[in-house]
Amino acid sequence: MIKQFVSTLALILAVSGHAQPAALTPTMQPDIGAKYDAVTPDADYVRREIMIPMRDGVKLFTVVVMKKGTSGGPILLTRTPYSAARATSRNVSLQISEILPVADKKLVEDGYIRVYQDVRGIHKSEGDYVMTRPLRGPLNGTATDHSTDAYDTIDWLVKNVPETNGRVAITGSSYPGFTSLMALIDPHPALKAAVPMSPMVDGWVGDDWFHNGAFRQGFLDYFVGQTGSKSADTDVAMGRRDYYAEFLAAGSAGGFAKKYGFDTLPAVKKVMEHPAYDSWWQGQALDRLLGSRPLTVPTMLVVGQWDQEDSYGAPAVYRALEPKDTNNKMLSLVIGPWRHSGVNYDGSGLGVLRFEGDTGRQFRDDVMKPFLDSHLKTGAPAFDAPPVLTYAVGADKWQRHDRFPAGERVNLYLDDRFSLSLNAPAAKAAHDDYVSDPAHPVPFVPVPVNLNDRAMWGAWLVSDQRHASTRPDVVTYVSPPLKAPLQIHGQPEANLFASTSGTDSDWVVKLIDVFPEENSSQPDLAGLQLGIGMEIFRGRYVKSFEKPEPLTPGKAERYRFLLPGVNHVIPAGHRLMVQVQSSWFPLYDRNPQKYVPNIFHAAPGDFQKATQGVWRDTARPSHIAIPVVGGAAAARAALPN
Repeated sequence: MIKQFVSTLALILAVSGHAQPAALTPTMQPDIGAKYDAVTPDADYVRREIMIPMRDGVKLFTVVVMKKGTSGGPILLTRTPYSAARATSRNVSLQISEILPVADKKLVEDGYIRVYQDVRGIHKSEGDYVMTRPLRGPLNGTATDHSTDAYDTIDWLVKNVPETNGRVAITGSSYPGFTSLMALIDPHPALKAAVPMSPMVDGWVGDDWFHNGAFRQGFLDYFVGQTGSKSADTDVAMGRRDYYAEFLAAGSAGGFAKKYGFDTLPAVKKVMEHPAYDSWWQGQALDRLLGSRPLTVPTMLVVGQWDQEDSYGAPAVYRALEPKDTNNKMLSLVIGPWRHSGVNYDGSGLGVLRFEGDTGRQFRDDVMKPFLDSHLKTGAPAFDAPPVLTYAVGADKWQRHDRFPAGERVNLYLDDRFSLSLNAPAAKAAHDDYVSDPAHPVPFVPVPVNLNDRAMWGAWLVSDQRHASTRPDVVTYVSPPLKAPLQIHGQPEANLFASTSGTDSDWVVKLIDVFPEENSSQPDLAGLQLGIGMEIFRGRYVKSFEKPEPLTPGKAERYRFLLPGVNHVIPAGHRLMVQVQSSWFPLYDRNPQKYVPNIFHAAPGDFQKATQGVWRDTARPSHIAIPVVGGAAAARAALPN
């Protein structure tokens, strides 16, 4: 009877169109099998993962993203060591504007095809990872580099992405800014524009790893994160997070590297083996490499006034390429009021500073996109790209100029009574002394210092410098209140005459905008000592970056070095300040103040106190050459005698 019921039920289900239940899934069938695709048919975009072959057979992981229905779209490429998968999956969403970085939103909504690629050897790309892989040649005996990989990638994309119009631009910030510049060496014919942002250009002179020979030891964590594993996710097991105490206890930067095993990593070993600006560094300097080649791709260089990582690169490449831009149509330099890579985020403020609107979005929408459109989109309006575009901090507006700097150099002298003057000193022999003690280095921000605190790190260049100006090992010079606004446009140059009782020394020079002591409308700005431009120089390189020498105790040497590029308007009532010190810790490794062949290997007994002299007399007139809009006349109006 039961068998007859079951048969009858099966017949009824079959007649009614209901199939019998499928066989049950076996309990022990593996649960991780085919990849789940989160992009459902309801998504408003197409996302493709591709392994693009390079000329040597290595395949690079590449993600192509576009709005559904895109046709004849230009390609915007970014080549990154920071994971193409993550860059194109910021959120789990069916909307393209949600899965991509915010800076991509307007572009993809207007038909751009966005492409991100893992550089060779990291994340999902094949091959060997060499951090900032040098150009093929003396330092790279292979046939491939970031230039050839960019060429091969572009060649594949224009031939195999049916939705494209065959025109490509490249962009990216920091390391991807570096790869953007590398694509300009022997560029593919389809590469029509480039927007390198905060590019790493010269890791010794002024970008990530060193500044004028002083090692930025906080970046040891970066080396570990980038090279500790192919997935680039290695962290440092420090435990406590006061880097000031940790680096001080470790002694030298090399001692810190040894303590945590960093010294076994090839990238760290290479840097520690090349403390001076030798052929290894010179052969990788992109401003030199690009300066020796024709400028064939319209290029817009972008950097932040307070870029805490790569302030050197964009202005250096601009200086190298600007003479090649004979009609002022191929090259642009943009400086905004941003931190490192801040152009790609909300630019309405930085630290305690507030600006007129979202300056990052203003640039992206009003300048970058029309620039790209004019070179990549069929029928797009012509765009008169500004040769130089800078945001005037203090006046809160964008300004266009034909050249950088737009200011004329005016000397601001360190004077007696710790003051500043436009007049050269008259004293025959005058100097101000302080004692620099490596056991108590000047912190770059108040302790404790957590270099993994992104909020602190991103805004530290606009942090209040009052924590340093009151220290006895920082000598401070202040002007009277300005009688009229003073606009600085360009790169101030430090001209410091200084002596030491030791045989080596670091010199830090800070140019500072001092706010009035009262500000009822914005109390957190009252008395603020805001860095306009700050930089360091390692004394052993005063005669040669390539061949360091011990300093002669007591002898004043002239140290000349550029501060970062700015457009800064100092209002009437504010004062100018210059601070000079001999340590900037733990951002930079401590100088032992006794000459040793390689500071990475300085022993505890090498670190010694030194008496430092800042000279300000007729023969040794220490000063800051500031590029003033309006020149000497404007400077005299602001700082009358």
